Amino acid sequence: MSLMRRFLMVIMVFVMMAVAGCRSPQPTYHIRSDIDFSFYKRVAVMPLKNLSNDQSAGEIVRDVVMSELLASGLADVVVAGEVDGAIEKLGILSPTALSREQIKRMGDIMNVQALIIGSVDQYGTARTGQVSSPEVTITLLMADTDTGDIIWSITTTRGGASFMSSHFGTRSETMSETVLTVVREAIQTLAEY
Repeated sequence: MSLMRRFLMVIMVFVMMAVAGCRSPQPTYHIRSDIDFSFYKRVAVMPLKNLSNDQSAGEIVRDVVMSELLASGLADVVVAGEVDGAIEKLGILSPTALSREQIKRMGDIMNVQALIIGSVDQYGTARTGQVSSPEVTITLLMADTDTGDIIWSITTTRGGASFMSSHFGTRSETMSETVLTVVREAIQTLAEY
């Protein structure tokens, strides 16, 4: 094999590794095809179940979900205090595991067409070799407050060291950037519909 062919082969392998290292997992989501999402003008984001080791992860991600929903223009969002007050008023002990009746009653009290329910499944730092980088996984569900049915759900992950940061020491994303990106990816699935 000539020197030029070897050189091209090495370059091709390097490019393939770089491209493979830049891919993030595709989100897993479901959207009910028989639903007209333009009906959902006002939504409430429930407290998110925090399955991570970071005590504030649920609150942080909830705030970003609320902000990104508003920024997307998809719907108005009820302030967190009103949601928390409705939870207390109804005596709901677990706002992340609601029955159909509780979903309907929350909708009536807050005058919303949908509730966003979910969890922060992972929120922390992943270590790849000598490089540490943030990693976030969230699961979000949208429940119709008239029926109590789940009409949208998504699980998405973002994080881990990129090829460039693990091999060349470039800066990786901050935790804030990772959270913002993973939430935007989730909300984008609704916006595309």
